[in-house]
Amino acid sequence: MYSFRRLALLLALASSASPILQAQSSSSSSNPAPADQQAPAAQQSQSQPQLSVQARIKARREQRRAAAIHEAYDHLYEGYIGAGYLRFRPGTTLERVNEYDWNGGFTRYLSERLGVTLDGRGYYGTPFIEPQQGTPPAGDVGLTKPAISQYAVLIGPTYRFYLQPKYSISGRVLAGYAQGNFTGDTSGYGTLGVLYPDGAAYAVSASIFAEYNLAPNLGFRIAPEFYLTGFGSSQQSNLGFTAGIVYRIGKQ
Repeated sequence: MYSFRRLALLLALASSASPILQAQSSSSSSNPAPADQQAPAAQQSQSQPQLSVQARIKARREQRRAAAIHEAYDHLYEGYIGAGYLRFRPGTTLERVNEYDWNGGFTRYLSERLGVTLDGRGYYGTPFIEPQQGTPPAGDVGLTKPAISQYAVLIGPTYRFYLQPKYSISGRVLAGYAQGNFTGDTSGYGTLGVLYPDGAAYAVSASIFAEYNLAPNLGFRIAPEFYLTGFGSSQQSNLGFTAGIVYRIGKQ
Protein backbone atom coordinates (compact mmCIF):
# COMPACT_ATOMS: atom_id res chain seq x y z
CA MET A 1 0.00 0.00 0.00
CA TYR A 2 2.84 2.34 0.86
CA SER A 3 4.58 1.58 -2.50
CA PHE A 4 1.44 2.32 -4.41
CA ARG A 5 1.12 5.73 -2.79
CA ARG A 6 4.81 6.51 -3.62
CA LEU A 7 4.26 5.61 -7.29
CA ALA A 8 1.17 7.82 -7.55
CA LEU A 9 3.09 10.74 -6.03
CA LEU A 10 5.92 10.38 -8.58
CA LEU A 11 3.46 10.32 -11.50
CA ALA A 12 1.75 13.48 -10.22
CA LEU A 13 5.09 15.31 -9.95
CA ALA A 14 6.14 14.24 -13.47
CA SER A 15 2.86 15.43 -15.04
CA SER A 16 3.16 18.83 -13.35
CA ALA A 17 6.79 19.33 -14.50
CA SER A 18 6.13 18.52 -18.20
CA PRO A 19 4.53 21.90 -19.15
CA ILE A 20 7.44 23.76 -17.54
CA LEU A 21 10.03 21.81 -19.58
CA GLN A 22 8.10 22.39 -22.81
CA ALA A 23 7.91 26.15 -22.15
CA GLN A 24 11.66 26.31 -21.51
CA SER A 25 12.36 24.40 -24.77
CA SER A 26 10.18 26.71 -26.85
CA SER A 27 11.73 29.84 -25.32
CA SER A 28 15.26 28.58 -26.02
CA SER A 29 14.41 27.84 -29.67
CA SER A 30 13.03 31.39 -30.12
CA ASN A 31 16.25 33.02 -28.88
CA PRO A 32 18.12 35.04 -31.67
CA ALA A 33 21.09 33.48 -33.44
CA PRO A 34 24.55 34.58 -32.40
CA ALA A 35 25.82 37.88 -33.82
CA ASP A 36 28.45 36.18 -35.97
CA GLN A 37 25.69 34.22 -37.77
CA GLN A 38 23.46 37.30 -38.28
CA ALA A 39 26.23 39.55 -39.71
CA PRO A 40 26.63 37.84 -43.16
CA ALA A 41 22.88 37.91 -43.75
CA ALA A 42 22.71 41.60 -42.83
CA GLN A 43 25.67 42.47 -45.08
CA GLN A 44 24.16 40.58 -48.00
CA SER A 45 20.82 42.33 -47.61
CA GLN A 46 22.60 45.72 -47.60
CA SER A 47 24.95 45.00 -50.56
CA GLN A 48 22.18 43.79 -52.88
CA PRO A 49 20.30 47.14 -52.92
CA GLN A 50 23.62 49.01 -53.36
CA LEU A 51 24.58 46.86 -56.36
CA SER A 52 21.13 47.32 -57.81
CA VAL A 53 21.41 51.13 -57.56
CA GLN A 54 24.83 51.12 -59.24
CA ALA A 55 23.51 48.91 -62.04
CA ARG A 56 20.58 51.27 -62.64
CA ILE A 57 22.92 54.29 -62.73
CA LYS A 58 25.21 52.53 -65.22
CA ALA A 59 22.26 51.51 -67.40
CA ARG A 60 20.91 55.09 -67.47
CA ARG A 61 24.39 56.40 -68.37
CA GLU A 62 24.64 53.95 -71.27
CA GLN A 63 21.17 54.92 -72.45
CA ARG A 64 22.12 58.62 -72.48
CA ARG A 65 25.33 57.84 -74.37
CA ALA A 66 23.49 55.75 -76.97
CA ALA A 67 20.88 58.51 -77.39
CA ALA A 68 23.61 61.16 -77.91
CA ILE A 69 25.36 58.99 -80.52
CA HIS A 70 22.08 58.41 -82.31
CA GLU A 71 21.27 62.12 -82.29
CA ALA A 72 24.66 63.06 -83.78
CA TYR A 73 24.99 60.37 -86.46
CA ASP A 74 21.45 59.43 -87.42
CA HIS A 75 21.42 61.91 -90.31
CA LEU A 76 20.71 61.09 -93.93
CA TYR A 77 22.95 63.73 -95.50
CA GLU A 78 26.23 65.39 -94.71
CA GLY A 79 27.91 68.27 -96.49
CA TYR A 80 31.42 69.57 -95.94
CA ILE A 81 33.69 72.32 -97.18
CA GLY A 82 37.29 73.13 -96.35
CA ALA A 83 40.89 73.58 -97.45
CA GLY A 84 43.99 71.46 -97.58
CA TYR A 85 47.61 70.91 -98.45
CA LEU A 86 49.40 68.49 -100.79
CA ARG A 87 53.02 67.68 -101.67
CA PHE A 88 52.92 67.13 -105.44
CA ARG A 89 55.60 66.40 -108.03
CA PRO A 90 54.72 68.37 -111.23
CA GLY A 91 57.29 66.60 -113.39
CA THR A 92 59.36 63.44 -113.22
CA THR A 93 62.62 65.39 -112.80
CA LEU A 94 61.26 68.19 -110.61
CA GLU A 95 61.16 68.52 -106.86
CA ARG A 96 57.88 68.26 -105.02
CA VAL A 97 55.91 71.49 -104.71
CA ASN A 98 53.52 72.73 -102.04
CA GLU A 99 49.96 72.82 -103.37
CA TYR A 100 47.04 74.35 -101.51
CA ASP A 101 43.49 73.32 -102.20
CA TRP A 102 39.81 73.85 -101.62
CA ASN A 103 37.53 70.86 -101.28
CA GLY A 104 33.86 70.21 -100.78
CA GLY A 105 31.61 67.21 -100.83
CA PHE A 106 28.35 65.54 -100.05
CA THR A 107 27.66 62.19 -98.34
CA ARG A 108 24.48 60.14 -98.40
CA TYR A 109 24.43 57.85 -95.36
CA LEU A 110 22.78 54.44 -95.64
CA SER A 111 23.12 53.85 -91.88
CA GLU A 112 24.78 55.57 -88.93
CA ARG A 113 28.14 54.19 -90.11
CA LEU A 114 28.12 53.63 -93.89
CA GLY A 115 27.69 56.28 -96.57
CA VAL A 116 28.55 57.19 -100.18
CA THR A 117 30.56 60.39 -100.76
CA LEU A 118 30.83 62.65 -103.81
CA ASP A 119 33.87 64.94 -103.54
CA GLY A 120 35.23 67.86 -105.60
CA ARG A 121 38.55 69.68 -105.17
CA GLY A 122 41.11 71.99 -106.76
CA TYR A 123 44.87 72.24 -106.16
CA TYR A 124 47.16 75.20 -106.87
CA GLY A 125 50.94 75.48 -106.73
CA THR A 126 54.06 77.15 -108.13
CA PRO A 127 56.93 74.79 -108.95
CA PHE A 128 60.47 76.06 -109.34
CA ILE A 129 62.24 75.22 -112.62
CA GLU A 130 65.97 75.80 -112.73
CA PRO A 131 67.15 77.38 -116.01
CA GLN A 132 69.31 74.39 -116.98
CA GLN A 133 66.40 71.99 -116.42
CA GLY A 134 64.07 73.44 -119.04
CA THR A 135 64.41 74.12 -122.70
CA PRO A 136 64.74 77.79 -123.77
CA PRO A 137 63.26 80.11 -122.70
CA ALA A 138 62.91 78.34 -119.36
CA GLY A 139 65.81 80.42 -118.12
CA ASP A 140 63.71 83.54 -118.38
CA VAL A 141 62.78 84.89 -114.96
CA GLY A 142 59.08 84.81 -115.75
CA LEU A 143 59.11 81.11 -116.65
CA THR A 144 61.02 79.60 -113.74
CA LYS A 145 57.97 79.68 -111.45
CA PRO A 146 54.88 78.92 -113.55
CA ALA A 147 51.56 78.50 -111.82
CA ILE A 148 49.95 75.06 -112.12
CA SER A 149 46.59 73.66 -111.07
CA GLN A 150 44.61 70.45 -111.06
CA TYR A 151 40.98 69.58 -110.37
CA ALA A 152 39.26 66.33 -109.47
CA VAL A 153 35.81 64.80 -108.99
CA LEU A 154 35.79 61.63 -106.86
CA ILE A 155 33.24 59.18 -105.47
CA GLY A 156 33.44 56.30 -103.02
CA PRO A 157 32.41 54.79 -99.67
CA THR A 158 32.81 56.37 -96.25
CA TYR A 159 32.64 54.28 -93.07
CA ARG A 160 32.56 55.43 -89.43
CA PHE A 161 34.31 52.73 -87.42
CA TYR A 162 34.46 54.49 -84.03
CA LEU A 163 31.61 56.57 -82.63
CA GLN A 164 31.41 58.70 -79.51
CA PRO A 165 28.93 61.49 -78.68
CA LYS A 166 31.60 64.21 -79.11
CA TYR A 167 33.84 62.73 -81.81
CA SER A 168 34.20 59.98 -84.39
CA ILE A 169 36.92 58.33 -86.49
CA SER A 170 36.14 57.33 -90.08
CA GLY A 171 37.79 55.94 -93.18
CA ARG A 172 37.17 56.89 -96.81
CA VAL A 173 38.33 55.67 -100.23
CA LEU A 174 37.49 57.77 -103.31
CA ALA A 175 38.32 57.39 -106.99
CA GLY A 176 37.53 59.39 -110.10
CA TYR A 177 38.62 61.89 -112.74
CA ALA A 178 41.36 64.54 -112.51
CA GLN A 179 42.26 67.35 -114.91
CA GLY A 180 45.76 68.83 -114.83
CA ASN A 181 46.65 72.34 -116.07
CA PHE A 182 50.43 72.61 -116.07
CA THR A 183 51.27 74.79 -119.10
CA GLY A 184 48.76 77.63 -118.84
CA ASP A 185 51.34 79.96 -117.31
CA THR A 186 54.28 79.16 -119.61
CA SER A 187 53.51 81.87 -122.19
CA GLY A 188 52.80 79.31 -124.88
CA TYR A 189 56.06 77.40 -124.45
CA GLY A 190 54.27 74.24 -123.28
CA THR A 191 55.79 71.93 -120.73
CA LEU A 192 59.23 73.61 -120.83
CA GLY A 193 60.57 70.09 -121.22
CA VAL A 194 60.00 69.17 -117.58
CA LEU A 195 56.33 69.70 -116.63
CA TYR A 196 53.61 67.13 -117.18
CA PRO A 197 51.44 67.87 -120.22
CA ASP A 198 47.93 69.15 -119.69
CA GLY A 199 45.28 66.47 -119.70
CA ALA A 200 43.03 64.08 -117.89
CA ALA A 201 44.13 61.35 -115.48
CA TYR A 202 42.80 59.04 -112.83
CA ALA A 203 42.83 60.07 -109.16
CA VAL A 204 42.49 57.98 -106.00
CA SER A 205 42.22 59.28 -102.45
CA ALA A 206 42.48 57.27 -99.22
CA SER A 207 42.12 58.96 -95.85
CA ILE A 208 41.35 58.34 -92.20
CA PHE A 209 39.75 61.38 -90.62
CA ALA A 210 38.58 62.52 -87.22
CA GLU A 211 35.54 64.69 -86.55
CA TYR A 212 34.85 66.72 -83.41
CA ASN A 213 31.20 67.58 -82.90
CA LEU A 214 30.52 71.21 -82.07
CA ALA A 215 26.79 70.37 -82.04
CA PRO A 216 24.77 67.25 -82.94
CA ASN A 217 24.56 68.45 -86.57
CA LEU A 218 27.81 70.43 -86.84
CA GLY A 219 31.41 69.26 -86.66
CA PHE A 220 35.02 70.03 -87.48
CA ARG A 221 37.00 67.49 -89.54
CA ILE A 222 40.69 66.92 -90.20
CA ALA A 223 41.76 64.22 -92.65
CA PRO A 224 45.33 63.07 -93.38
CA GLU A 225 45.29 61.79 -96.95
CA PHE A 226 47.15 59.71 -99.52
CA TYR A 227 46.42 61.06 -103.00
CA LEU A 228 47.37 59.10 -106.12
CA THR A 229 47.27 60.54 -109.67
CA GLY A 230 48.40 59.46 -113.12
CA PHE A 231 49.50 62.54 -115.07
CA GLY A 232 52.01 62.32 -117.91
CA SER A 233 51.80 58.54 -118.34
CA SER A 234 53.36 58.14 -114.91
CA GLN A 235 52.13 57.82 -111.35
CA GLN A 236 52.32 60.43 -108.60
CA SER A 237 52.07 59.32 -104.97
CA ASN A 238 51.25 62.35 -102.85
CA LEU A 239 50.71 63.00 -99.15
CA GLY A 240 48.64 65.79 -97.66
CA PHE A 241 45.61 66.61 -95.57
CA THR A 242 42.28 68.40 -95.69
CA ALA A 243 40.34 70.16 -92.94
CA GLY A 244 36.93 71.80 -92.80
CA ILE A 245 33.43 72.15 -91.43
CA VAL A 246 30.82 69.37 -91.61
CA TYR A 247 27.07 70.00 -91.51
CA ARG A 248 24.47 67.21 -91.19
CA ILE A 249 20.79 67.34 -92.15
CA GLY A 250 17.85 64.94 -92.38
CA LYS A 251 16.96 61.93 -90.25
CA GLN A 252 17.11 58.27 -91.14
